Amino acid sequence: MSKQKQIHLRPISVSDAPTLFQFWSDPDVTAFMNINPMLSVEQAEEMILYLTQLEHAGRYTIVLEDDTIVGTCGFNYIDAENQRGEIGYEIGKEYWRRGYMSQALQALIEEGFHTLKLNRIEAKVEPGNAPSRRLLKKAGFHEEGILREYEKLNGVFLDMVMYSLLHSD
Repeated sequence: MSKQKQIHLRPISVSDAPTLFQFWSDPDVTAFMNINPMLSVEQAEEMILYLTQLEHAGRYTIVLEDDTIVGTCGFNYIDAENQRGEIGYEIGKEYWRRGYMSQALQALIEEGFHTLKLNRIEAKVEPGNAPSRRLLKKAGFHEEGILREYEKLNGVFLDMVMYSLLHSD
């Protein structure tokens, strides 16, 4: 059995756009991202520029030891006053179920609690996204409940399940 490859996180960059476009144009990957599948690399570039310009947020590219890009993750929003942050993540379909997102999630938790000094890390997940819900539970997150019709995509309101992990957990 081969040893699992280790990942590292680095700040997202426009140079990642061609690879991330491959993921963000895949309907299976974007199914729970609250975006429509992208149609051009330029859309990926625009998304990366948007993400890098957000205040109170931080997005990372998930990279293997050999510099292969496998996905992104990060803090969608950081509320410093209340010491909480919301995380988000996605990974290319060919990298599903290999443990990479578990590693990335642990890195985000470490950054959140130790570097950013957060007390609470949150994640919102569509009820039908069973893999993400399992990932969060495995990482120690607690399911808090349903946020009814919390987000909107293509004119349709979507329920979201709120998960949290406290520093004291």
